[in-house]
Amino acid sequence: MPELVLYQPDIPGNTGTLLRLAACTSTVLNVIGPAGFRMDDGALRRAGMDYLEIAATRRHVDWNAFQAWRREQDRRLVLMTTRAEAPYCDFAFRPDDLILLGRESAGVPQEVHEAADFRLTIPMAANARSLNLAVAGAMVLGEALRQTGIWPSP
Repeated sequence: MPELVLYQPDIPGNTGTLLRLAACTSTVLNVIGPAGFRMDDGALRRAGMDYLEIAATRRHVDWNAFQAWRREQDRRLVLMTTRAEAPYCDFAFRPDDLILLGRESAGVPQEVHEAADFRLTIPMAANARSLNLAVAGAMVLGEALRQTGIWPSP
């Protein structure tokens, strides 16, 4: 099943919202540390509500730990970035893809950008800079689930 990956998230509300999305879609949210907040912060609970207990999360202490895990799993890394030209809606997602979202304040460093197997963007109006991280994650995960036909059973 496709999974979301957050690179050193800054805003607990976005992470909580994506935890709720993971719970509702039976997917996994990977978090690459360090985060800009305590992962047990009350703000996570505000956005994630009572879904936090059923959300599947996998924490990676840092980028190197994540990369080691990813290599073991032999999974593709799909980076969502405003610095790409290929739109996510034209991409052929696979069931085992890892969809990486960068930090709200800074995206991802060049090393991470270069390590991605694919770099995609969400098409936006010319005068728009970027979408909210949780909104972007929901859009792209939804498309990956649609393409792969992997939706949770009610």
